[in-house]
Formats: sequence, C-alpha cells, structure tokens
Amino acid sequence: MAESDEKAVVLSYHDSLLRKSDVSLLEGPHWLNDKLIGFLFEYFENDRFKERCHHVRFISPDVTQFIKLGSHVELELFLQPLELHTKKLVFLAVNDSTDASQAGGSHWSLLVFSRKDGIISHYDSNHGYNEAAARSIAKKIYPYLRAYGEVEYQEALTPQQNNCYDCGIYVVSVTECLCMKYLESFKSPLDEFVTPGYVSKKRKDLIDLILRLAKGR
Repeated sequence: MAESDEKAVVLSYHDSLLRKSDVSLLEGPHWLNDKLIGFLFEYFENDRFKERCHHVRFISPDVTQFIKLGSHVELELFLQPLELHTKKLVFLAVNDSTDASQAGGSHWSLLVFSRKDGIISHYDSNHGYNEAAARSIAKKIYPYLRAYGEVEYQEALTPQQNNCYDCGIYVVSVTECLCMKYLESFKSPLDEFVTPGYVSKKRKDLIDLILRLAKGR
C-alpha cells in the first residue's frame, strides 16, 4: 500500500478522523489503535445509545492516558469540564503505555464506574495485565465522581482473549454489552455475549459500520 493510500481519509465523524491505515487494522490480526477505540466510543455516545446516553460519559483513550500520567493541576483542567459527578456511568479505555504524549502501549482494558452499584470495575481480557494502570486512574478520578460513600474497586470477571491482538475488540465489545445491560436492560451474561466467535465477527462488523457511516447511511 502506497503511503498516500494509507493516509487517505475514510471517515470524519464528530471529533474522529479515520484513515485507511486505521481501518486496515480491523482486517486483523492487528492491535486496535486509540483512534479506532476513540471513534467507537463516540459512535456509542452519538448513535448507538444516543437516546439513553445523557447520563453516560465515554472518555477517549488520549484523555484517559492524560489522566493516568498528568499532574493534579492538569487533571483539573481536563476533568472538571467532563462533569463526571453528573454521570451514572463512566467508561475509560486503559492502556499500559507510559508515554504521556500518546495512548499506545501493547494492551487495552476497560475501566467502568457505575454510580448505582458504587463500584469502579476493571475489565481486562488478559488476566489483569493492566491492573496497576487501572487502579491509578480510578484513584485519580474518584474525587471528581463525588460519589456518596466509599466507591469499591474490583477486578471484574471478564471474557479472556486467546491471542495477543484482540484486546481492543474486547474493550469495544464489553463496553457495548455493559451499555446494553445498564441502558437497555439486556439480560445475557457478559461471557455469553462476548465470545471468541463474536469477537472475530466484530472486526468485519466494525469495518461495515465505518463504510456505512462514510456513505452517510
């Protein structure tokens, strides 16, 4: 693929800009980058769960990275406008990168705050690999949640990936399932919804979604 082809814009969607090189990662076996996960969080907020999403905050991977590594003063600037104290659910995509300039690294997981349950849950498809990063982020966002009483942190039971590259697909799939549970009273257990077969099919479904949105449908 020529460099100009890789940089060709496939989709401009709210604050997300996806190029051909980004979309090609979905063809696998490739690790999803922060642009794809950020786009899908925006899609959940602005389309998929739009009608029920006014009490939900999806925090983009780059902002989550800044929360993890930023100073207290910097956190104030980023977190106050998000009004986390007004949200019943908060989703954050966590990675293991120590580079403050970008969200990268080698593994993605999901951190979720549920005000109803009073719990910050970490969903990690690789046996808690990102636990240290998730606990650090949970500690930093806690004051901004203004939750009543003590908020429990837990490592949640999570369907496990069977390869080294599907962690981002698991983050997206678990996010979708939890939104269905909390916003649409979906009853199916997480491990019955997010299966290896579902994750494998999800890549093609996401490509189809991007192309459909690019065509304005």
